Amino acid sequence: MQNLDAALNAANSPIPVSTVVPMQVLGTSFPPSNSTFSDETAATMQGIAGFLATKKAPLLLNAYPFFARTGDPSNVPLDYALFVGNAAGINDGSLHYTNLLDAMVDSVYSALEKVGGSTIDIVVSETGWPSAGNTDATVENAKTYANNLVSHVASGQGTPKRPRKALETYIFAMFNENLKPAGVERNFGLYYPDMTEVYHVNFPAS
Repeated sequence: MQNLDAALNAANSPIPVSTVVPMQVLGTSFPPSNSTFSDETAATMQGIAGFLATKKAPLLLNAYPFFARTGDPSNVPLDYALFVGNAAGINDGSLHYTNLLDAMVDSVYSALEKVGGSTIDIVVSETGWPSAGNTDATVENAKTYANNLVSHVASGQGTPKRPRKALETYIFAMFNENLKPAGVERNFGLYYPDMTEVYHVNFPAS
C-alpha cells in the first residue's frame, strides 16, 4: 500500500489507496463495542490503520450477514439479518442494533479504535444475499435483504456508532456466476447470465 501510494504520487496521480478485509480479521466481534482484531491480524491491521489514518482514506469491508446467519442460526435470527422491521435486535450499552449489518460494521469501527484508527471511515465494498443454494438462500430472502439494505443506506442514518454518517455500500453481485461450483456462491447476482432479473431492487432515482 505504501509503495503503491508513493508510485501514484510520483506519477502525479493522487488516487487514494486502501485495502479490503473480511469480517474474519476480528478475533472478538460481539458485542460490537468489545470487538478486537485477532492475534493473527492485530499487528497488520494496526499498520494498515496508521496508513489509512494518515492518508484520510477509508477501510473497505466485505460484510455478509448471510454467512453469519448460516454459521450460527440459533443465535442470529433471520429477521435481524434481513433488516426486517420487527427484529428484536440487540443492545450494546446505550446503543441499540436492529440489523446485523450495522452491528458488523460497528464491530470493525470498535476494533479500529483500539489500534489508533478512530478517524477512519468504513466503506462496505461487498454485501449481498444469495437466492439459491441453501435453506435461507431464497429469491424472497435475497429480495428482502437487497431492498431493505438499499432503503437503510439511502436513509443516511448511518450506524448506531456513527449516526447520520452515510454508509457507502456496494452490492455483490451484478450477475449470478454460473461457472462457479454449485451452491450459494453462484447465486448472489441481481441478474441471471442472460440479463433477466433474479429479483427487482428499488434503487432510489437519485
